[in-house]
Amino acid sequence: MSAWLLASRPATLPAAAAAVIVGSALAGAAGVFRLDAFIVILFSALAIQVGVNFANDLADAEKGADTETRIGPTRAVATGLLSARQMKRGIMVAFGLAAVGGLYLIWLAGWVILAIGVVSIIAALGYTNGPIPYGYYGLGELFVFIFFGLVATVGTRYVYDQTAPADAWMSGIAMGLFASAILVANNVRDSDTDRVAGKRTLAVIFGRDPARWLYAAMVLGSFAVVLISVSLGTLPPWSLLTLLALPLAVSPIRAIFTETAGPPLIGVLKGTARLQLLFAALLAVGVLIA
Repeated sequence: MSAWLLASRPATLPAAAAAVIVGSALAGAAGVFRLDAFIVILFSALAIQVGVNFANDLADAEKGADTETRIGPTRAVATGLLSARQMKRGIMVAFGLAAVGGLYLIWLAGWVILAIGVVSIIAALGYTNGPIPYGYYGLGELFVFIFFGLVATVGTRYVYDQTAPADAWMSGIAMGLFASAILVANNVRDSDTDRVAGKRTLAVIFGRDPARWLYAAMVLGSFAVVLISVSLGTLPPWSLLTLLALPLAVSPIRAIFTETAGPPLIGVLKGTARLQLLFAALLAVGVLIA
């Protein structure tokens, strides 16, 4: 079980939970929240995230991206903790569980949720697998922004009353920037070994320093989205509670610019995930008390 827990990459799971929390809070503010829907959405979102992580673990091992020189956390397939066959079964189980939850959500909200689920799973499997693994061609951040930001947040909000209001889209942008920042932090850490393996992330294509600036822009951009949304009247003024989390962004931003060793950069990834979850919780409280 410890190998499966390792492969699920717990540090990345807040990215899936954060969007569900925000989308559900927006539904609560509109008076359409349902506890059953929230539980199933959260379960399915986490299952998809775990499935993505399993697929990435398998693909990176098969493509030689996870070698002994890699400075990140231990990967299950590359180190032999799990076999490729076991991981393939794990991927099927994770996406199967997400699909089971999806059936209930389809019953609640209709065919749109079916379309979202199918496209999300196809996109997840194609991230580091398939004929054109776009995570290897600098498109990973775009995938994360769309599916763990816009799709996750707006899709969550849609389940409750089949609407996709502007506040969900703006919140989805903020969630997407944070989730993408987590991936950038990961890719900055792995840029040297990714380059050798032919994995062309943005950190490899443009270099480590531009990727660091991209990380900072994404983190700070999430806060800017809330400021803009409040000024436009899309989000209520209480959404500015998110600014209470801004001081916590200083440490990971400083670290990503100054550190090159594995453990501190792993800390940046974990710190960014925790920051996103706090940001989401504060945004949820803000929209609910408005």
